[in-house]
Amino acid sequence: MARIPDAFIDELLARTDIVALIGERIELKRAGREFHARCPFHDERTPSFTVSPTKQFYHCFGCAAHGTALKFLMEYERLEFLDAVEDLAQRAGLTVPRETHARHTQGFDDLYAVLAAAAKFYSNRLDLDPKALAYLKARDVDEPTRRAFALGYAPDAWDALKGELGGDERRLRLLDRVGLISRSDNGHVFDKFRDRLMFPIEDRRGRVIAFGGRVVVPGVEPKYLNSPETPLFHKGRELFGLHRARQAQSRLERLIVVEGYMDVVALVQSGITQAVATLGTAVTAEQVELLFRSVQDVYFCFDGDRAGRGAAWRAVENTLPRMRDGRQAHFLFLPEGDDPDSIVRGEGAAAFEARLREATPLSRVFFDELGRDINLETLEGRARLAERAKPFLERIPDGAFRDLMRERASELTGLRSKSAVPASDIQRASFAPVRRKAGGVTTSLVRKAIAMLVQQPSLALDVAPPYRFAILKQPGAGLLSELIQHVRAHPDLHTGQLLDHWDGRDEHPSLVKVASMQITATPETWSIEFLEALEKLDRQTLDQQINDLLAAQKERELTPEEGRSLWRALEERSNADLAGQRA
Repeated sequence: MARIPDAFIDELLARTDIVALIGERIELKRAGREFHARCPFHDERTPSFTVSPTKQFYHCFGCAAHGTALKFLMEYERLEFLDAVEDLAQRAGLTVPRETHARHTQGFDDLYAVLAAAAKFYSNRLDLDPKALAYLKARDVDEPTRRAFALGYAPDAWDALKGELGGDERRLRLLDRVGLISRSDNGHVFDKFRDRLMFPIEDRRGRVIAFGGRVVVPGVEPKYLNSPETPLFHKGRELFGLHRARQAQSRLERLIVVEGYMDVVALVQSGITQAVATLGTAVTAEQVELLFRSVQDVYFCFDGDRAGRGAAWRAVENTLPRMRDGRQAHFLFLPEGDDPDSIVRGEGAAAFEARLREATPLSRVFFDELGRDINLETLEGRARLAERAKPFLERIPDGAFRDLMRERASELTGLRSKSAVPASDIQRASFAPVRRKAGGVTTSLVRKAIAMLVQQPSLALDVAPPYRFAILKQPGAGLLSELIQHVRAHPDLHTGQLLDHWDGRDEHPSLVKVASMQITATPETWSIEFLEALEKLDRQTLDQQINDLLAAQKERELTPEEGRSLWRALEERSNADLAGQRA
């Protein structure tokens, strides 16, 4: 995918009023300098969602959702990055850089067009084929549902589609690029889909990007045939029916993941409109992320046989690393020989809903599957479960769910859970011991300086290099120096953009946390307090250098350079002490 220049994104965000953007979608109420609302990303009674016009940043203290206007648009409207950029650019009166846009869309319009034409061709042919219509009637699929899914039929001929849409070499190349024709070893060109019920697969904007074809005559293999991978279609990144589910409800509460296209069709026809299907593959990590970008609650529906259990475990493996707080995953195992289609047609939608309410939570599936062949009555068995669970638990994001999963593992094995120490400097600083003073408790100087800088990046413009405190042996000191240098190189950054730059790094979650931290100083005095904090950190660095050199001197003779460094450091500290006494 083409990369949009950072400078354009910065300008786009600078021209976007985040309060206006969010205020058009949810009700905001002013509270001092900021605006509050009930979070649109999780259920809550008390507003914990804050939008800051000065920071151009939103943050929810309940579910930790946060980001810039661009991130909000992507999450709230379920847009891809480039689509969100284009929407914001149109709003701001900007044009996405032509080269980037051209590289991304070059030739794609023609591909979308030929796929749309193929969908229309298949749809028109459905009404002409009694065999396909009889199949749908036998499956109780009514005409409104056929139309809603734009179902079609690929004629039982080698060149029906080719003859209709492949009139010249250019059109044949287009059909080839989207996987609708095949070529034999001797160069003969023929339709890929023949004598099959056709299911158009749509992207998140409702554009046809591929097809799934199901046989209408029993015994023909393969039963299902999907389009191959193309420039528009990657089966591990898409879900059949997702666009339709979003269109059916303005605010999705859940998604039900099934294995077949007909399962989705049957559930939607019965009134259960939140069904989607994988595309002939096991549930992938990309699909799980796509699901959780759309809803907080996901239900995976599988057969209860061995194959279904295997598919469920693969879903568990790909879901655990994406179980941030607020997300929930459940597993519904159906009786062997049944699928959602047969269940909903035989028992009705209410019975299927009742089964969903009894679905097994991910946590139970996880420990049940890991412990299936283990005797937990023995020490050896409990040790084996602990070793099996350890690598999976480590992949769960920090938060309440990870803590509770570790707790459950401890209950089952008898081993005490060990909390992992966060790796990054700023995360360690977040949990560093506080320094006590008369009249109250304060956090570390480094953390306070980072919080002030993140909330008011322009503070860095008054700090010239070199940054002595960068080598201070305190959590976050190196990060503080890096933040200052980045802001000085990009002097117009606001909080949201600064956090975006660190997105994906270990320090990002803690930077988000300090971005919303309450600071006792008033904004008018921040510059003074920030510079004073850096002076104190420089003084601590000086003391650290002296102490390190004195400790080394006890062990060995200092080198000439080390001796001069110690002399200069002692002299500097003496002068600073004298200046402090005079002040």
